[in-house]
Amino acid sequence: MADDVEKCRAALRRYPAGHSLRSQYLSNLASSLADRFRQRGVPSDLDESIELNRAALLLRPPGHSDRSYSLNNLAASLADRFGQRGVPSDLDECIELHRAALLLLPPGHSDRSYSLNNLAASLAVRFRQRGVPSDLDESIELNRAALLLLPPGHSDRSYSLNNLAASLTVRFRQRGVPSDLDESIELNRAALLLRPPALRSGSGSGGVPSDLDESIELDRAALLLRPPRFRQRGVPSDLDESIELNRAALLLLPPGHSDRSLSLNNLALGLRDRFWQRGVPSDLDESIELNRAALLLRPLGHSNRSHSLNSLAASLADRFRQRGVPSDLDESIELDRAALLLRPPGHSDRSYSLNNLAASLAVRFRQRGVPSDLDESIELDRAALLLLPPGHSDRSLSLNNLALGLRDRFWQRGVPSDLDESIELNRAALLLLPPGHSDRSYSLNNLAASLADRFGQRGVPSDLDECIELHRAALLLRPPGHSDRSYSLNNLANSLADRFRQRGVPSDLDECIELNRAALLLLPPGHSDRSYSLNNLAASLADRFGQRGVPSDLDETFSLFLQLPHISHAVSRADLTAAKSWATAAEETNHSSALLAYQTASKFLDQHVNLLSSSSRHFDVVSMATASLAVDAFSCSVRHGALTTAVELVEQGRAVFWTQLVRLSSPSDGLSLPGDAGGALAEEFKQLSFRLRTAFDQSTGDQPPQIRQLTMQWNDVVSRIRMLPDLSQFLLPPMFSDLQKAAEEGPVIIVNASQYSCDALIVLSDQNPIHVPIDVTRTQVSELSSDFQSVAEQFGSSDHQNKLVGILRKLWHDIVDPVVQALGKSNVCPGSRIWWCPTAEFTLLPLHAAGPYERERDNLSQIYISSYTPTLATLVRARQRVSPYASTQYFVAIGQGNPDRGKELRCVAPELAAIAQRLVPIVSSFTSLEESDATVQGVLEALNHNQWLHLACHGIPNRQRPFESSFAMRDGPLMIRDIIRSNWQNPEFAFLSACHTTVGDEKSPDESIHLAAAMQFSGFRSVIGSMWSVDDEVARQVVSAFYDKLVDDSGKLDCTRAAVALHKAVKKLRRNNIPLEQQIVFVHIGI
Repeated sequence: MADDVEKCRAALRRYPAGHSLRSQYLSNLASSLADRFRQRGVPSDLDESIELNRAALLLRPPGHSDRSYSLNNLAASLADRFGQRGVPSDLDECIELHRAALLLLPPGHSDRSYSLNNLAASLAVRFRQRGVPSDLDESIELNRAALLLLPPGHSDRSYSLNNLAASLTVRFRQRGVPSDLDESIELNRAALLLRPPALRSGSGSGGVPSDLDESIELDRAALLLRPPRFRQRGVPSDLDESIELNRAALLLLPPGHSDRSLSLNNLALGLRDRFWQRGVPSDLDESIELNRAALLLRPLGHSNRSHSLNSLAASLADRFRQRGVPSDLDESIELDRAALLLRPPGHSDRSYSLNNLAASLAVRFRQRGVPSDLDESIELDRAALLLLPPGHSDRSLSLNNLALGLRDRFWQRGVPSDLDESIELNRAALLLLPPGHSDRSYSLNNLAASLADRFGQRGVPSDLDECIELHRAALLLRPPGHSDRSYSLNNLANSLADRFRQRGVPSDLDECIELNRAALLLLPPGHSDRSYSLNNLAASLADRFGQRGVPSDLDETFSLFLQLPHISHAVSRADLTAAKSWATAAEETNHSSALLAYQTASKFLDQHVNLLSSSSRHFDVVSMATASLAVDAFSCSVRHGALTTAVELVEQGRAVFWTQLVRLSSPSDGLSLPGDAGGALAEEFKQLSFRLRTAFDQSTGDQPPQIRQLTMQWNDVVSRIRMLPDLSQFLLPPMFSDLQKAAEEGPVIIVNASQYSCDALIVLSDQNPIHVPIDVTRTQVSELSSDFQSVAEQFGSSDHQNKLVGILRKLWHDIVDPVVQALGKSNVCPGSRIWWCPTAEFTLLPLHAAGPYERERDNLSQIYISSYTPTLATLVRARQRVSPYASTQYFVAIGQGNPDRGKELRCVAPELAAIAQRLVPIVSSFTSLEESDATVQGVLEALNHNQWLHLACHGIPNRQRPFESSFAMRDGPLMIRDIIRSNWQNPEFAFLSACHTTVGDEKSPDESIHLAAAMQFSGFRSVIGSMWSVDDEVARQVVSAFYDKLVDDSGKLDCTRAAVALHKAVKKLRRNNIPLEQQIVFVHIGI
């Protein structure tokens, strides 16, 4: 190819300007460069080819016998450049040049058919870009005219037959008229008959021309039989014939042939379609491998690389829908992103890439619920719609996609305008898909779904009635054998169920059940959507049992739910939702499977959350998934007498975000592997965990290939570790025997509030848990919590003492005193340490301060020394984690009395001075950071070198966005999100002398997202925090007394003495006439 170009250059030099043959040699060089561009994709070759063709055209003015050839050549090069760069002016000029060439070839001219074909092809391209129907209609008429000039027997008749067939196919896809599709198929069959199988006489990268012609005919015929007519009519023979034609075409293009990638791609498409019809996994797997092979043949710079990226992405997305493997979906999204980069603004296929990426992100949102995926999907859909103006053939698809995204966002955030816009977009799309159009059923379904949502929000009966009629119409268009029939059955069933619940007409419910049965039959075990369908059928049967009381309906309901524990695919939100529905139904009917339902839901929760990163961006997803699952599972277990199971399940479903974080941030805790191989495996795991956590922290949205690859490696290492002796439970939810270790230094009391019951369990180190019934309801606990929050807001500003004492007395009478009585019976001596592990609204109440507050009667603080722990596993980890630097104690005291915002704290400096005076003589190193040195970065850096921390500053809670709760530094807030990204080595103890450090997310109290918990989960074994505002002077007094008691008999700091030291410091306060709320504001968390 390079030799051809250089030969043409040399030839041109022999014919200087003015020579009569110069235009011919300009054209020759232009053609060689164009050929080389098509081979290698170097843009400069194409640009030079265009300039040479322009020069040749100037030498062939109107009247020149070869002017039409120059017009065609220049038009062809401009068409190539448009295909590469998507500049509209190139395409418009190309079309005008072809029109000019056609005028020079009047009826009767031997080359008129070629010119008709060229102009038709360019108009077809412009139609695909801009969607103007007149361009497509003109293209078809030009192709018909060209065919008339090539009668039977003409050597080029097959090309013309193919061109006309292709244009009719495009028009069918736009308007859905069956006759266009049928005519197109017949034309392709006729073209194929004109190209009988050829005998190959050689091979090589160029291939034999007859082989190439035949392969093109076979591919074109296959393409027509496959997507349009098969998808419209579902005739299996069309699809099988299409695939066989594609296989025959591929055999004619051996490895090394320049057109092999196209044939690989076409065969992959056919197999993908057959997979959707028959569900044979091998078809889809082969499709993916063929697409990968095609992509390898289209390296960076290849003009068709973006098409291969899209095809492979689509097949991987299909496999994800079937098998639910997250890496398939993540890879699909990355491929769609790569394709979009190759289609910059102005590219003719940009709108397709925008739509593809948007669709994949929407699927991932529905799988994992990450809001950023949905927002990005909507913005991409809006961008795609702008590129498809009214009249464009793909506008209806884009309208539907945007409508779906807005509907999903309505479901997530409840903004009515999103739903109204979705409905209007769906109506506009439906108008563009009249009866007979192949995509009409999808549009009917989408509009129906949005109307159902609006009915659910506003309750307007006409919305629901219209929704049902639309679903009926869609179902008629999806006969038995249609790949989407199960969705239509489910959709119509759900709408009828809604109408039954509104109006109570029995026939609606009966029809709903039959439709759900039919849908479930189409989704066999292993199908990723089976749980959704199963849940729908179970729910409708439960409704009918509630209405008519027929036992068989209830039996069938739970026989369906009992299939859930056996699913084998990766767990989705639908699986978790179905398991939670099972638990609810079992509770409502007092069914014996209730405990198994909770165990299944808890297992699904753990697996589902494993798909998410430990990023704070995913917290909303985690909190929605957990909801009340853990506390209700605890209650159910207690009611069934399964007390150890209660402990396991409440642990599994609480502080889920922190559990995920710990899996990566403290990977080698408790991991001791024997031998050199074991040591290497442990080190590999530690390094991968660190790299994966770092990658998660640095990622800004979805998971890039680096994270996907690291996740696969991490999972592989975990699997290998679990195969080792005594490590089968590594990183799995802990068993009770593991959790019981939390009580080695004193009992742990889990206080649980569920809608079904309120209970306490006392976990002891040497026996089964002890159940303490609590005679209150969750509603009463919630009211008590609200009352306390109201009182806490008045601390320091009004007379609230009586209200506070009233709440503490009620806490004592209803909750704490029964526990204290049980502790006494269990021989837990007065003066012992105890740990509270509250759930739900109990987390917001000061259990440690409960008491009768009467003369001659002891309050809790006079009986036991209270600490808190968010989970038992947290306490176990803190006990097991012993610092290798225990003999060397590095202490940092940080004080910020003049932050960038907030009032001055005048006692911060005296507080730090008192600490320094007490500790400098006994610690290995004492560092003080104050005022201008107490910055965000200064604090983080100091904690890289110190294991003991005292932090005196403003604490600023954020109940709505808990990861933005912060400590106020000189240059801005030190947030929870900054703390959890740190990787401090062996931290021991933190005293948080700041306000509100144990105040977390108001909607998800069980996740314990607050400043004190952030320090604990970042590795601090023992933490002192505050439940509300702290008086500056009180903090100074507590701190001074506290550090006196923290030093052990050997003169060393001992973090295990923190709870006792705080207890004694507070006891000293009581003698100083300090307000009650300031006596009880500080709490201890940890060992």
